[in-house]
Amino acid sequence: MENLDLEKLKYPIGKFIAPEDYSPDYILNKIEEISSFPERLRKEALNLSDEQLDTPYRPEGWTVRQLIHHCAESHMNCFIRIKWALTEEKPIIKAYHEDLWAQLPDNLTMPIHPTLSLLDGLHFRIAYILKNLSQTELEKAFIHPENDSIVSIKQMIGTYAWHGNHHLAHITALKKRKEW
Repeated sequence: MENLDLEKLKYPIGKFIAPEDYSPDYILNKIEEISSFPERLRKEALNLSDEQLDTPYRPEGWTVRQLIHHCAESHMNCFIRIKWALTEEKPIIKAYHEDLWAQLPDNLTMPIHPTLSLLDGLHFRIAYILKNLSQTELEKAFIHPENDSIVSIKQMIGTYAWHGNHHLAHITALKKRKEW
């Protein structure tokens, strides 16, 4: 693994690049990626052994198990942020320490099946609400406290579609390298 490019291991599909135009087609495509993420993740992860689940996807990186649990945690935050943006005027959201969350016992040793089930329901709800938003609602936003940036719901759609694909690619690239 030493010969592999660390940047490619960190960002197997590249870093997120926001589109210049959040067209209706772009939005629908990204909502579909969000909707299908749990099924695609399950397909790649369900038959992995505990040893494989406990394998880091890169040197000093999280294990596959941690990645799966992280996706649920991150996407739960996404869902709550959407709700806040829809019901409050540019709320300041709460950031969280994902690196510290990844070290908690549920992320280190818990089976992935409950998390995969959680992702099914969560992504159904996220996609459902997103599919039913008006153009005005897609513009609603929150303030992220880490850099005081204003993030609209339409931006979140692209970011979280990328986020799921990004972590799924960590798993598929590891499986390919390890010939699992």
